[in-house]
Amino acid sequence: MNMETSTNTVDIQKAATSKIENTDFNNLAFGQVFTDHMMICDYKDGAWQTPKIRPYGPLEMDPSAKVFHYGQAVFEGMKAFKDEKDQIWLFRPEDNFDRINKSSERLAIPAFPKEHFFAGMEELLKLEKDWIKKGFGNSLYIRPFVIATEAGVSAAPAKEYKFMIICSPAQAYYSGEVRVQFSEKYSRAADGGVGFAKAAGNYAAQFYPTNLAKEEGFQQIIWTDASSHDYLEEAGTMNIFFRIGDKLITAPTNDRILDGITRKSIISLAKEFNIDLEVRRVSVKEIVDAAKNGELKEIFGSGTATVVNPIVGFGHGGEKYDLPKLEDSYAGFFKDKLTKIQYNQAEDKFNWRYLVK
Repeated sequence: MNMETSTNTVDIQKAATSKIENTDFNNLAFGQVFTDHMMICDYKDGAWQTPKIRPYGPLEMDPSAKVFHYGQAVFEGMKAFKDEKDQIWLFRPEDNFDRINKSSERLAIPAFPKEHFFAGMEELLKLEKDWIKKGFGNSLYIRPFVIATEAGVSAAPAKEYKFMIICSPAQAYYSGEVRVQFSEKYSRAADGGVGFAKAAGNYAAQFYPTNLAKEEGFQQIIWTDASSHDYLEEAGTMNIFFRIGDKLITAPTNDRILDGITRKSIISLAKEFNIDLEVRRVSVKEIVDAAKNGELKEIFGSGTATVVNPIVGFGHGGEKYDLPKLEDSYAGFFKDKLTKIQYNQAEDKFNWRYLVK
């Protein structure tokens, strides 16, 4: 029997049983196991309705729902962490809230109310607190998303939507060594497009060229600008940083590049610790030349799922380049600083942590 309760702002129906006892937390594949509940909020008659928490399960939708035909879908990626006192923390959640609404605006999806976002998510996390395990590397991945649910295939923005949050226990996102290929043909985004938004279609369009890169022994692509393919921008699931000598370089955000929250955090930490940092366009030639003359020390990616991920080599123009293995890498430094803040094991000078009460 499901148990129904409610708060002032969220309608809650608890699952009768839990899947947690049958979950092997030592062998989690990223994004394959989901918790017992999900948050749902519908948009109809011109307004977002009361958020609901329901047992996790399938949705029933009309085959003509506009998300299937015109791709009105955006999402976010977040994590919840548990410290040694069993307190639950989020990392810069207001940035995720702002970004999902920025993404929604670009796809003509109505903005989601802040009070619904935080009330629904916090109630969901409190229900799923046992799914959040302590210890570095353990977290609960949180996936907010919005889809167009109005029935009909007329080519116009939908009038009905569903905002949802689902959760998945997580460990490290990548395993093994990561090599990237610099794109020479395919593009992730173009000027005036939706590259800055976390639109579902952005990721679908990456899968085919990424599969081609995997056939050549690479795990990711670093995308180049669509007009000339001369400048490096971001990877499929990560923003990218380059270290030449002791200088750290990353591309500026624009309407082609996602404004990554982990990226912004690394830039703030670099300034805090007086690391030489340049936010500017990064040319393929500059990085290839630096690799050839031994000045390229590191490439690493940043993102919610991976936090900071070192890259051991790259390919371009039919050539492959390996990077040195460093004991005092910037990637390791930033990952240590960020995770200690996220797990409440270090001072948070930036007020990035958010306590779930």
